Amino acid sequence: MTEPDPIPDPTIQSRRRVLGKLGGLAAALTIPTALARQNSNLGSSGRIPAQSVKRNPVTQYPKPPFPKQTQPWPGLASKMVPRPDHGETSYQGTGRLVGRKALITGGDSGIGRAVAIAYAREGADVAINYLPAEESDAREVIALIRAAGRKAVAIPGDLRSEAFCQELVARAVRELGGLDILVSNAARQHQVPSIEDLTTELFDWTMKTNLYAMFWITKAAMPHFQPGASIIVTASEQAYDPSPNLLDYAQTKAAQVAFTKLLSKQVIHKGIRVNAVAPGPIWTPLQPSGGQDPNKLPQFGANTPIMRPGQPAELAAAYVTLASQESSYATGQVYGVNGGNAQP
Repeated sequence: MTEPDPIPDPTIQSRRRVLGKLGGLAAALTIPTALARQNSNLGSSGRIPAQSVKRNPVTQYPKPPFPKQTQPWPGLASKMVPRPDHGETSYQGTGRLVGRKALITGGDSGIGRAVAIAYAREGADVAINYLPAEESDAREVIALIRAAGRKAVAIPGDLRSEAFCQELVARAVRELGGLDILVSNAARQHQVPSIEDLTTELFDWTMKTNLYAMFWITKAAMPHFQPGASIIVTASEQAYDPSPNLLDYAQTKAAQVAFTKLLSKQVIHKGIRVNAVAPGPIWTPLQPSGGQDPNKLPQFGANTPIMRPGQPAELAAAYVTLASQESSYATGQVYGVNGGNAQP
């Protein structure tokens, strides 16, 4: 004799119905959310952004040997072989800096150019400083910023003048309508094999460009910053592992690291963060315009674990992150982008 089927418990049946409806609702919400996340990773053309494509970093960009080449100081990116990649065709923003206003020194080429392009495509208005001799490179950057739909301000001038540094900040604030991000990036690098060959004129040139200007510009910018502002210094691995022929340059980079760590403690109570990026060998006009021994330039970057120099485009993400609210707990830090060489 078989047992009769149990009488269904109405409480259990009701609970199952509720859970089933909730499960269906969760699925209905999850699917469009997942699709939205997937679509947010697509560029305006519907294609996956170039920076999202997985690639081998060792073979991603040109490797030595490079052609022998020299340029007069300060050099132009447009005349380098191979031409550096600043993210002109690859960087796609996601709105991480919408409404921000940035001043970038040395913004015509190299790392500064890559940062200017990235900031504009992340939604920031950008002012760039450069030397008059770099006007042709600067025009390209200004066009790229405007093509991103952002305001672009070009301010040429020599940073070795305190008066110009003060005017640079004043004009950037005036034309941008404020200032939220300062990228102290411009630098002078001139290789000299021996201290006996390093003249006072060259030493003074490097110190004024790399240290005095950073100090003057930062000091002038401080009254204009509001909580949430960010200062980013382009230091170098030379601060930790200096090359024998860069005595003056390496000193300034070590001082910039100290400046970053000390200033961050002074201004964090105002809600202002100060960080630095310490690049390794990067393919920029600094190198063929006196920054490297011309005979060694063809092998530039070959001694890194990645076996090639970095491209300016490969540093842009670090500067975007340090300027954005995503890195709100980071100040006084030095972020290394150097092809795998160890840093303290």
